[in-house]
Amino acid sequence: MKKLTILSAAVMIALSAPAALAKVSQADADKLGTSLTPLGAEKAANADGSIPAWSGGISKPIAGYTKGMHHPDPFPSDKALFTITNANKAQYAEFLSPGQKELFEVYPDTYKMNVYESRRTAAVPQYVSDATKVNAARAELVSQGNGITGATIGVPFPIPANGLEVIWNHILRFRGVDVETYRSQAAPMSNGSYTLVETAEAIRFEYSRPEVTLDKLKETNTLFYFKQVVTQPARLAGTALLVKETMDQEALPRQAWTYNTGQRRVRKAPNVAFDTPGTVSDGLRTTDDFDMFNGSPMRYNWELVGKKELYIPYNDYRLHSDALKYDQILKPGHINPEYARYEKHRVWEVKATLKEGMRHTYKTRVFYIDEDSWQISVTDIYDNRDELYRVGVAHSINYYEVPTLWSTLEVFHDLQSRRYLAMGLDNEGRMYNFDASLSEANFTPDALRRAGIR
Repeated sequence: MKKLTILSAAVMIALSAPAALAKVSQADADKLGTSLTPLGAEKAANADGSIPAWSGGISKPIAGYTKGMHHPDPFPSDKALFTITNANKAQYAEFLSPGQKELFEVYPDTYKMNVYESRRTAAVPQYVSDATKVNAARAELVSQGNGITGATIGVPFPIPANGLEVIWNHILRFRGVDVETYRSQAAPMSNGSYTLVETAEAIRFEYSRPEVTLDKLKETNTLFYFKQVVTQPARLAGTALLVKETMDQEALPRQAWTYNTGQRRVRKAPNVAFDTPGTVSDGLRTTDDFDMFNGSPMRYNWELVGKKELYIPYNDYRLHSDALKYDQILKPGHINPEYARYEKHRVWEVKATLKEGMRHTYKTRVFYIDEDSWQISVTDIYDNRDELYRVGVAHSINYYEVPTLWSTLEVFHDLQSRRYLAMGLDNEGRMYNFDASLSEANFTPDALRRAGIR
């Protein structure tokens, strides 16, 4: 690990502080927007300048973009600085996670990482930055870390004191307000053949609404609503899922419902959580792998290891392009590495270890979270034998019309079956709609039934 910065060292001293005392002083909160970015990252460049200073990110659409387009690359002239392969990975080992190193071992002849100039493009609307500064001095963990209070809209813990706060920052990072997505996923076989699963999704982020108040969030105990409907292939079309995610999961756990086309019935689904296999994932991910990690953190102990520099996917506009076909991306063993862009960024490293007496397919998970956006970029996943089991990778872009930095494609590599799941494919589909107007009426069991009927 790189030598910790002064800020990271100070954070490490605070690791033993009880969650209820996690609020920072106003003096520390005032660092947001000065020595720290508005969301809590180190504003300055790293020691050798390979990670530049943050200068505001991309906060508005670039020239040539109109809403509804796949997002043009802001850096079309960038060329790879170097390429990491199995042959030279030892030269770059300091900036690779154990899981990333293992991918080179598993696919020595085909897996590689093209590394580009680091560009800190992450940005959020001003009202999110303003809310983050307010949250810093009042947000707290509650229910043994299974919920939060004192936070709205922005990052709850921009100056985190422990691993739980960092993971809540990921869960509550800004991704818009009302969003409709049209995405596909595929789980290629060893020969590269795959069946495309297409989904239509709608998300209403209660926590992120500009008008939301602490009292409203406490009253509703709702962070967001999520609805997913499978549209293809025909044998799965109409399968639907509805989730109401709660702010205090001890007071009220996640509420979920499913619609089964064969039975034509909506059923309560309390098991849509933790290590239940993900929807139409061919068993290659768990429910809480969605979005790299989601849901209650109650089954794990969370250790804030510190901060380090890592090569992570970033500004993956080429992989996002509608000039690509899925057949060009989906290859045997892993996605086509020619289209992926890696950059060096500072990340928070958080280790989640299964609590004694708790059950989960994953014993240990190590998350690497981008300091600028709080997006989990890489996760190394270990089974109950303490062996590397899966490696998750989030390829992200700045959706600059919002703006928000969010994944455009998430890939979960199963090292044991030598297969992978690619989630979020949108190259051949419609682009996300961040201007959707969604009401709570869109997220009821009756609405789920109507959406699922073919």
